[in-house]
Amino acid sequence: MRKFFLWASPVLFIVAAIGWFLEIDPVWKMSLIAAFSSMAVGIGHSKLLSGYQYTFWIITAVCAGLIYPQTFLHIGSIDLRNKWLILIIIQLVMFGMGTQMSIEDFTGIRKSGRGVIIGLLGHFTIMPITGFILAKTFHFEPEIAAGIILIGSCSSGLASNVMTYIAKGNLVLSVTVTAISTLAAPVMTPFLMKIFAGTMVEVQFFNMMMEIIKIVLVPLAAAMIHDILKNYGSTARKRIDISTIISAIWLAVLFFFNNSFNYEADSTIAHIIEISAFIAGAFLVGKGYHLAYKAYPKIDSIMPYFSMFGIIYFTLVTTAAGRDNLLQIGFLLFLVAILHNGAGYFFGYYLSRICGLDKNSSRTIAFEVGLQNGGMASGLAGAMGKLATVGLASAVFSPWMNVSGSLLANYWRKKAEIEEEKTEASLCNT
Repeated sequence: MRKFFLWASPVLFIVAAIGWFLEIDPVWKMSLIAAFSSMAVGIGHSKLLSGYQYTFWIITAVCAGLIYPQTFLHIGSIDLRNKWLILIIIQLVMFGMGTQMSIEDFTGIRKSGRGVIIGLLGHFTIMPITGFILAKTFHFEPEIAAGIILIGSCSSGLASNVMTYIAKGNLVLSVTVTAISTLAAPVMTPFLMKIFAGTMVEVQFFNMMMEIIKIVLVPLAAAMIHDILKNYGSTARKRIDISTIISAIWLAVLFFFNNSFNYEADSTIAHIIEISAFIAGAFLVGKGYHLAYKAYPKIDSIMPYFSMFGIIYFTLVTTAAGRDNLLQIGFLLFLVAILHNGAGYFFGYYLSRICGLDKNSSRTIAFEVGLQNGGMASGLAGAMGKLATVGLASAVFSPWMNVSGSLLANYWRKKAEIEEEKTEASLCNT
């Protein structure tokens, strides 16, 4: 079946080209989207190209959003840019990522302390500073420029772990840096945005911190609750069960009596109550997901696909919402994506080498610095109500990061294999 789609894609590209040449809009538009979709399915047939399936789905989403923008902004009366819908989907993305992590990932700093510090330092300095310089150099509009800085200020994502694994890098170091940078994001991301983008868009430190806690830490906490229930002893499970019951009671109190509480809607106490409700929800979701896992253990391997779907959704809606801006500055934004991403790889690697890390660990840090959490950037842009402008950079940067990361990972993998062969040969000679 995949082979059929692979062969069908060039035919569809030809049909699209003919339709465009003859100015038959419905033919070339539908054929072009179908061609990219067919390619996304078909390359799974090739071992060499199968790693780019997700990238082609992202490209398909960009193509569809550009060609039929109005179709992907509303479904009936549902606004696909709705703040709560974006929040739910980004939480699903982060929860799916979280199911591929464990409590142990946060303790790796004991084994790789120096590498983790170098990775975090590089990640939260190189990328936002580079983003700021590029945004100023290319004279983007304030909100577009703020989006470039935003994606540079976010934590690293699980893509860096995948690329490190392919490149035969230091996976323990990679996972630990990703985990710690995610925990640091609620403070570091608003702080960096305030410094570098505060004159471009309104950045409310506390509100952004609360949003990051909701869209990143809460779903991650739910995934860690599942990990505890799955891998730890009966004492830990009992504590989780008790906490889940208390959480359910607290949510019931809020549901029935929230209107009786006398506080202003945007006050500190309101934010605290809201976060407490989200944390309580994390216990219920974590426990509920664990019960689903016990009934169907393969669900853990399926969850990353939900994360991929969520990022494709953000790419599609962001492209549709920012179509006019993208058509005007799309090429420049793509060029900035290449420069920003490349700077992360280059400076991440050589900073690590200067600080005394070995080649494998330095390659790992290069991925941790160069690859950002595009889903988090999209979610924050949506929470700000600026998906079409601030969120535009993440829609362009994310596909390129997947492509460049895959190319670099495969190159370094081959290089690592050659180095291993030389080492074995020298040992045999001695």
